[in-house]
Amino acid sequence: MIILNIGAKIYYEKETGNVLVNTGERSGNVVETSVEQDFVVYAELAKRVRETVGMIQLEYGEYAPDISSGGVITKVDLNTLKPLFTYPTPDAEPEPQPSLSQKVDDIEKRQDLMQDALDNLLMGGL
Repeated sequence: MIILNIGAKIYYEKETGNVLVNTGERSGNVVETSVEQDFVVYAELAKRVRETVGMIQLEYGEYAPDISSGGVITKVDLNTLKPLFTYPTPDAEPEPQPSLSQKVDDIEKRQDLMQDALDNLLMGGL
C-alpha cells in the first residue's frame, strides 16, 4: 500500500477571493484528484463557470499551526495568492487576515532589520 500525503486545494472566486471549496488535507491510501474531477464532485464548483474560479494547492501540513489554533481559510489574497484566515473572536465579526505564522515571520524579519540598524547606529555607522 502506498501512503500519500495530499495538501488541501483551495478554490476561490477570482473576482473577490472568497473561498468556495477547501478540499482539506488527505493522507493514507488516497488518490489525488484533478481540477476537472473536483468540478464534478463538489456541488459549489459544479454550478460555477470554470474561468471564474481560481485554485491554490497547499503543501501537506502547510499552515497546520494556524489551522490547529482555530484559523479557517475564508479568502485568498488576490495579489499574493496566499490564503487569508479568519480566527474565532468572541466580541466581533472576524476579518480575513494573513496566517498567524506569516505574521510571526514578518515580525521576526522586521525585528532583525531594526536590530541591525540599532547595532550600526551604536557602532558609529561602521
